[in-house]
Amino acid sequence: MRYLPLQPSDRQAMLGAIGAASIDDLFRDVPEAARLSGPIEGLPLHASEMAVERQLKALANRNLAAGDAPFFLGAGAYRHHVPASVDHLIQRGEFLTAYTPYQPEIAQGTLQVLFEFQTQVARLTGCEVANASMYDGSTACWEAIGMARRITRRGKALLSAGLHPHYVSVAKTMAKFTGDALETALPDLTPGAPGDDIERLIAAIDGDTSCVVVQNPNIFGHVADLSELAARAHEKGALLIAVVTEPVSLGAIRSPGEMGADIVVGEGQSLGVGLQFGGPYVGLFATREKFVRQMPGRLAGETVDADGKRGFVLTLSTREQHIRREKATSNICTNSGLCALAFTIHLSMLGEVGLRRLAEANHLKAVAAADRLAAVPGVELVNGPFFNEFVLRLDREARPLVRALADRGILGGVALGRLYPGSESLANGMVVAVTETASDEDVAALAGALAEELA
Repeated sequence: MRYLPLQPSDRQAMLGAIGAASIDDLFRDVPEAARLSGPIEGLPLHASEMAVERQLKALANRNLAAGDAPFFLGAGAYRHHVPASVDHLIQRGEFLTAYTPYQPEIAQGTLQVLFEFQTQVARLTGCEVANASMYDGSTACWEAIGMARRITRRGKALLSAGLHPHYVSVAKTMAKFTGDALETALPDLTPGAPGDDIERLIAAIDGDTSCVVVQNPNIFGHVADLSELAARAHEKGALLIAVVTEPVSLGAIRSPGEMGADIVVGEGQSLGVGLQFGGPYVGLFATREKFVRQMPGRLAGETVDADGKRGFVLTLSTREQHIRREKATSNICTNSGLCALAFTIHLSMLGEVGLRRLAEANHLKAVAAADRLAAVPGVELVNGPFFNEFVLRLDREARPLVRALADRGILGGVALGRLYPGSESLANGMVVAVTETASDEDVAALAGALAEELA
């Protein structure tokens, strides 16, 4: 059934009210070459439901999906096995009926999950308090920079060269509206410590610095000790913000909080949430208790009801829809409730021992794969310590090679030329991620294809 509630006279009245002569005027900012002049190619104007399903399925089959090929993509989005029970449990009525928990008397299921989620994130990150999640990792990173500005009353942030370039891009976009000065640098492929620029960051900290933002493991998978960087930042009155895009790594390496980070943010997609063609994801945000009132988002807290029974409520809600705009700490999405639920269920199933075993399996597979791939002529492993992700330097540009591997049915990695377009020094680099989902046969297929393509 078509839904066309407006008469031509209604449309004309609306156009007149906004000063537009025609509907086409509404699209005048879109270049002519980018506009469709007719129906979408390949789609019929009208067809039966069954015919439409068949047509759309044919289009979808042109994609090379993660589950249909050896898969080594990473760089901030990771393929892990998500138990079927996660999808089953997130559909229970206790959660679906109260997605936004403004009325605690009917939202105890959701509020308890958020409380447990916060506990899990705080323990993972080594911090004292965590919020009920953010929109995604990149926006959580920006919110941390804004929080550091409020705390220190300074406006310069130092961003590590190893910070994901998409996170840098989001921060630059938001800084246009706040006036924050962001100092960034491009990573390099120096053997032994790719993208590790801790010495540069330490040297750049001064009395105007609000925070230092560093990713660990970084965009190249390199793992570093942040302790000295934290100490030097604190000496100058600045905060250390640590970014984690692969939370499974926290089952194997020291948490950022243990190394002195004041704010820890990241992406929680690895646990409970599939790749989903790019979203939705779930941002993690944790900090020291003394900074809690400057933390964006909201917190779920534990209390007792009139009968003394355990219950849960929202304790801090500092979005601009809750309080005066000038006092709000955030206007970005409060939390990604469904993805946070999936994260919590998956991590609860793993438990502490299970997470450590999963992290160990990832690392062992990645080390074995790195050794196998580094033995291919024309391939050089440039990493120092890494978790489940590393960088290969090839003897030719990586982007065409990645495409050639995809044509062979292998999703072999992320070309640095895609992440850093225009950078000749990074054009030959390729980030390879190896999780528990990669079999020995998958690694052998990638090594064989690389050898043939580079021959």
